[in-house]
Amino acid sequence: MPLPQHVPITVAYRGGHPENIHHGSVAVVNAGGELLASVGDVASPLFTRSALKPFQAMPLIAQAADRYALSDADVALLCASHSGEPMHVERAAALLAKIGAGEASLACGSHVPFFFGVNGLAPEPGARFNRLHHNCSGKHTGMLLLAHALGAPHAGYLDPAHAVQQQIAASVSHFSGVPVDQLVRGTDGCSAPNYALPLRSLAHAFARLTLEEPDPVYGRAPQRIARAMSRHPELVSGQGRNDLALMRAGRGDWVCKVGADGVQVLASFSRGIAIAAKVSDGLLPPLMVAFVSALEQLGWLDDESRAALSSLIPPPLKNAAGIEVGEMRAVLELQRS
Repeated sequence: MPLPQHVPITVAYRGGHPENIHHGSVAVVNAGGELLASVGDVASPLFTRSALKPFQAMPLIAQAADRYALSDADVALLCASHSGEPMHVERAAALLAKIGAGEASLACGSHVPFFFGVNGLAPEPGARFNRLHHNCSGKHTGMLLLAHALGAPHAGYLDPAHAVQQQIAASVSHFSGVPVDQLVRGTDGCSAPNYALPLRSLAHAFARLTLEEPDPVYGRAPQRIARAMSRHPELVSGQGRNDLALMRAGRGDWVCKVGADGVQVLASFSRGIAIAAKVSDGLLPPLMVAFVSALEQLGWLDDESRAALSSLIPPPLKNAAGIEVGEMRAVLELQRS
């Protein structure tokens, strides 16, 4: 595969001279699929990672949200890359109980909850964590609920040939506009199938979540998912996390989702427009610097939202003596189409 043609979007300066250059790309697309602005490569397929979660939850919400009496908070968790806080773990466990399943049914593995690292904390000595603490346990819970609704086996629900994954692939194709047989598939960090999409297609998919009218295939599920995420960003994300900060800054107008290794997507309900960005080295700080700059260039920020997003911008770099020696700045310039 040819390498994506990314361009510099964020630069770390030391003494006013560029030291680390972070390459990436950004696409701004409306719900009709029109590319409004961009920088870099918006056509090469890039792995979406957890930014795909609304579309992985889509078949379940369209077919069985009422059957399982899913609340907006439940739907938000199904789309989460959560921090493993008690509210996340307890809700995932309660959802699994609806189908007589438990933590052992999840095939995502386990890790130390994000809550600790993001907030500069350490677990208590001897603390034990299980699969419910995995940041993707909500997504996997949704997949098991879908398997149950379809009458399909729970075992093997991550197999690309399983009915659950077949329905998810159809959802991704429908919203992105990329035919199923052209989807580039890989395996995500949680062992689920993941798809690479052009940034333009990923942004288009998110922009379609903002449409008022029902989707011809998935009905009101897109609106249900997007509004649930926007209303419950603390369940989609967690304390100190970027998705929580972004959605709170949007004050109900933004729905967004981060993806591992440098992916961020955000859509505005009032504008019917979405932004998808990727930083090629996968680092979150330069991605956030570039993303906030893109929002600024589009005119989407006011003083209140700027203040809410200030935590996403790295402070000036200081050395061990406390002397300010550098800073990170966005260098991208969106080109209007």
